[in-house]
Amino acid sequence: MILIKSSKEIAKLQRAGQITGEALMLAGEVIKPGMTTKELDNIIRKFYTSHGAKAGFLGYGGFPGAACISVNDEVIHGIPGSRKLVEGDIVSVDTGAYIDGYYGDSCKTFAVGEISDNAKALLKSTEESLYIAIEMAKPGVRLGDIGAAIQKHNESNGYGVVREYVGHGVGKNLHEEPEVPNFGKEGHGVKLQAGMVIAIEPMINEGTARVKVLPDGWTVKTLDGKLSAHFEHTIAITSTGNVILTKV
Repeated sequence: MILIKSSKEIAKLQRAGQITGEALMLAGEVIKPGMTTKELDNIIRKFYTSHGAKAGFLGYGGFPGAACISVNDEVIHGIPGSRKLVEGDIVSVDTGAYIDGYYGDSCKTFAVGEISDNAKALLKSTEESLYIAIEMAKPGVRLGDIGAAIQKHNESNGYGVVREYVGHGVGKNLHEEPEVPNFGKEGHGVKLQAGMVIAIEPMINEGTARVKVLPDGWTVKTLDGKLSAHFEHTIAITSTGNVILTKV
């Protein structure tokens, strides 16, 4: 069941989204070679606490971090730990604040120092596809239209579009209906309407679209060991278009 949000609910979601966006902005400022992924996670966790929010991901389904921190060939759900970041890494930080009963959810892939041209091109294509999708999102547009646009943009650049993991609705629960795939057929899928709140999150691989889950039960990697990028915003559909709730 897709839950249509009231203006009061969207205001609460925007508050959660703003704190989430600020946490990501902070992550981008502090990320550097030599830092462990756990140190980065602790900074995000403390930021939420200082803003009266909880880390929405912490303990969610048993996840042990405030953020999913995925490095290089890790697609999503990387567990923060003792891994030290090095110059040239790309790091996806996926996180969400929980405050006043509602969730934020956003992700950005950051460069650690100077990165390769290949990595820059992958990040560019992935982020571009997120904003192409956001531009399209308004009442009457189908999720298949959005997925098809993300797929077309990235595949035309030679990249693999992850199939097993998708965007989703956001509200009192971190994951709600509908599913928001990054692939699809135009004219198919759920039709967007005002009051829907969705997270759009392209997960794009440098090589094959295929992935594997590590024995830790969380970390998802590319099957061929090539790089992966991930960008995400939570948006609210309005009568005329949409508002990005996680944009600072």
